[in-house]
Amino acid sequence: MRRQAEQFGTEMTFGFVQKIEGESSPFEVHLDNGEIIDTKAVIIATGSSAKYLGIEGEEEAIGKGVSACATCDAFFYKEREILVVGGGDVAMEEALYLTRFASKVTVIHRRNELRASDIMAKRAQANDKIHWMLNYTPVKVTSNLMGMTGLDVRNNETGDIEHIQADGLFVAIGHQPNTDFLDGKLALDDKGYIQTQAGTAKTSVAGIFATGDVQDPKYQQAITAAGSGAIAALDTLAYIDNL
Repeated sequence: MRRQAEQFGTEMTFGFVQKIEGESSPFEVHLDNGEIIDTKAVIIATGSSAKYLGIEGEEEAIGKGVSACATCDAFFYKEREILVVGGGDVAMEEALYLTRFASKVTVIHRRNELRASDIMAKRAQANDKIHWMLNYTPVKVTSNLMGMTGLDVRNNETGDIEHIQADGLFVAIGHQPNTDFLDGKLALDDKGYIQTQAGTAKTSVAGIFATGDVQDPKYQQAITAAGSGAIAALDTLAYIDNL
């Protein structure tokens, strides 16, 4: 993909964007290496990052038993016992997908009731491979040199800590859009996703466009991101042509 883009004259540079300056075109894009890029338009395609639990032992076990992507890592857990944390539709989808590989899937949710839609909840509850631990809060991931060994959870009714042996933990509590660097420059929704005008890639600032998961709180799929990328490219071309 990079070689194809370069064939059409695209120039590549690497770095973290610290800020975008300018209320209208042209803009200045400031990178962490001190480089400043002057540009007529900007397309923001920074995506979103999976949320993790932030509990003890979790970070050290990411990639060694802890994951946030069932479709990426489920294959490694054939005939193993694994855990899913979450109570929404995403958690139900992850749990159902994981039953194709794992011998047992236990869903852990901090509330007594699931947040998932009725149809997704019933589909998961009807699967014999899926077990439930509602009203439990994860507190610590345990692991050894080989990887994750289990999870400590707190019973929210009694306050008691219980240990669950498991080979894997899939965190399904949503995503966080990568928009911190914007520092209020663009209009965001209440979850931090960039707001775009319906059917376009246009943001609240003319000349700045957004595409992919950074502006999509709902679908978060490769195919929808690719489609929105085409929209952003065409919107940007029309904007530059009209300058």
